[in-house]
Amino acid sequence: MLRRTKILATLGPATDNPRVLDELIHAGVDVVRVNLSHGSHDDHRKRAAAVRERAYSCGREVGILADLQGPKIRIGRFAQGKVQLEEGARFSLDGDCPPDAGDQTRVGHTFPALVRDAATGDTLLLDDGAIILQVEAIRGNSVDCRVLVGGELSNNKGINRQGGGLSAPALTDKDRDDIRFAAEIEADYVAVSFVKSAADVITARELLRAAGGEGGIVAKIERAEALDHIEDIINASDAIMVARGDLGVEIGDAELPAVQKRLIKQARSLNCVVITATQMMQSMIASAIPTRAEVFDVANAVMDGTDAVMLSAETAAGKYPVKAVEAMDRVCREAEKQSEVRRSDHRLNTVFGRVDEAIAMASMYTANHLGVTAIAALTESGSSAKWMSRIGSSIPIFALTRHAATRRKVTLYRGVYPVSFDVLHTDQNLVNQEVIDELLKPGTVHENDLVIITKGDRSGVEGQTNIMKIMRVGEHRLSPTE
Repeated sequence: MLRRTKILATLGPATDNPRVLDELIHAGVDVVRVNLSHGSHDDHRKRAAAVRERAYSCGREVGILADLQGPKIRIGRFAQGKVQLEEGARFSLDGDCPPDAGDQTRVGHTFPALVRDAATGDTLLLDDGAIILQVEAIRGNSVDCRVLVGGELSNNKGINRQGGGLSAPALTDKDRDDIRFAAEIEADYVAVSFVKSAADVITARELLRAAGGEGGIVAKIERAEALDHIEDIINASDAIMVARGDLGVEIGDAELPAVQKRLIKQARSLNCVVITATQMMQSMIASAIPTRAEVFDVANAVMDGTDAVMLSAETAAGKYPVKAVEAMDRVCREAEKQSEVRRSDHRLNTVFGRVDEAIAMASMYTANHLGVTAIAALTESGSSAKWMSRIGSSIPIFALTRHAATRRKVTLYRGVYPVSFDVLHTDQNLVNQEVIDELLKPGTVHENDLVIITKGDRSGVEGQTNIMKIMRVGEHRLSPTE
């Protein structure tokens, strides 16, 4: 059984060994993430080149996602490296505190607008919510707080406001430079951190196109206020990422599961790809097996319909990067056997505005009700395959395209598998025959299997899919008189 849910793995020091990279690809990684919050452009350039080289050697298509850092709203550093904050103590986030002079009573920070954004009574969360402060007063450049939940606090930890509302822009000067770098390495996707509105996505896309990049834009949903504009954000994006770390801090951990389920459903209903991320198998940074809770977490995301599940530090810096991918692979496969994952009533009552979209939906309805073994979508941009992948099914969708960028883009789509096929160098009278012959090579289909083929009258032209044809393997070859 081909795994339908895609696995996205973060590159880092733990994956720099070529042997480990080969093992990751063989274990089933579909897309790799380069985290631009860490490392230099040279580091990431080498990693991207290594992925492309090793994927080619392994006969695989592997996409690359460049993840922007976004605004760093962090405390400064302590003179002793860390402090222990006691419940009930007073502690200030002081813009006038020197960068390395934090102590038991105050620490500097990187966000001058904090004194404008914070108000008396606000709850501020440090270090992903491990430390909780309540604002008691704003005094000059200092936000004076009382410690509600204490503990150890060390250098450069993040600051969140419960409920959101910090005004930092989604794209910093560093991000703009990193977008140009993403275009240089031909990243297939660029993930924008701390998106607040569709305008952030549109701006990132404009900057990427201006730099010559053709990748898709992923909106990371990690701010509370993004939820107020989520439909517009989804419609502006190629994919969204449910980034559960900061989002959970801002909206509260108890609300997060329901929000995740709603985001997955809403993204799919609006024909957008969705990635579920953050701490999916966190224990595997140091353990060779996941916890049962992590297994349930991954399986639930799969059964809810996520396109991809993501590994972060588990592969970037963990002791067992390959085992983490293997564990995620087997959990996804088992979850995909459940009947609720294989059926969908998505868009049954929708009126379509495009012929190619209608063909894609008709193909999936037919495939799910006719006992079809495979679907072959001849595509230029990958749109037909993406529309098909929104429908719950156990039937593999093969995106046959001459464009390497399209083959890498579809690596993120649930249930879609890229195949190199140049329709312009194929006799148009023999296209159907050659498509099925292509699927016969790896044993994807067999004699007497039914296959659906979608294509356009005008080969090689984007957006022209207007034909759905049902073929039976073994009867697909033309006779000498045809």
